[in-house]
Amino acid sequence: MTLQPSNGESRPPKPRRRDVVENDEYAAFVRRIIRAYARRVATGDVEALTDMVGLSGPLDEAIGDAVTGLRAHGYSWAEIGQRLGISRQAAQQRWGGDDR
Repeated sequence: MTLQPSNGESRPPKPRRRDVVENDEYAAFVRRIIRAYARRVATGDVEALTDMVGLSGPLDEAIGDAVTGLRAHGYSWAEIGQRLGISRQAAQQRWGGDDR
């Protein structure tokens, strides 16, 4: 059985937003790991500097995945842009892909 919106719209309802659980602590943990890695490189491991810079690609991909997930949970481009300190248009241009 498929539920239809009562107001005549054909769009399905937006998914429920999840409660944020320990994300601040997890982000702090990740920052500590990155700083620790930088300290290890700074002790003279010049070869590891390339690996450290190489983390920017996977981080950008992870941010894109996070934005895609937030959009699937019903967050607007305006809400995402506001959290990032950029405009709705800038967020949509950077991560919108086919969602435009």
